[in-house]
Amino acid sequence: MKALVIVDVQNDFCPGGALAVPGGDKVIKPINELTKSFDCVVQTQDWHPKDHLSFASNHDGKNPFDTTEMDYGEQVLWPDHCVQGTKGAQFHPDLNTKPSQLIVRKGFRRHIDSYSAFFENDQETVTGLNGYLQERNVNELVITGLATDFCVKWTVLDALKLGYKVTLIEDAVRGIDIEGSVETAMEEMKEAGVQISYSKNHLE
Repeated sequence: MKALVIVDVQNDFCPGGALAVPGGDKVIKPINELTKSFDCVVQTQDWHPKDHLSFASNHDGKNPFDTTEMDYGEQVLWPDHCVQGTKGAQFHPDLNTKPSQLIVRKGFRRHIDSYSAFFENDQETVTGLNGYLQERNVNELVITGLATDFCVKWTVLDALKLGYKVTLIEDAVRGIDIEGSVETAMEEMKEAGVQISYSKNHLE
């Protein structure tokens, strides 16, 4: 069985948001079309407490996009974004969320960030998504959303490690692109075995 995964299409990652991905809202139309073709649709939602340690504001002398060392390795520090219960954390109002059967919230533990839909950044703490997909006999994932070079990339790489066949929909993802990070992310995903496709190829 095949599942559509929609990564973090939230207000703060779209134009006008606290951590806006350039053209982030451009993924919505192809994603809405794709949802009509899948029996299993899953969304992820960044869901941070205000004192989350991935926020630059919680580190004296640090600015957004600086890095710091966490227990699990290097961590990019972000502007405050997707704070629990805020408008910024809500899904973009144009995104059709009705077909979604599961919402996976991630990044809600203060001490650890979470990019992947499957594991938090320590690569050990699970989100529960893999168990859900296994119970539904899903073996193939079609991945969309934001941002290509962070949460989408890690979701793709972890899905491949877990043994899923994975397709990335190029017209339904956008990246932050810090010093060429989108191109680097695309190369990483291709080397790991992702298939690259376009939304029109998956519409029924």
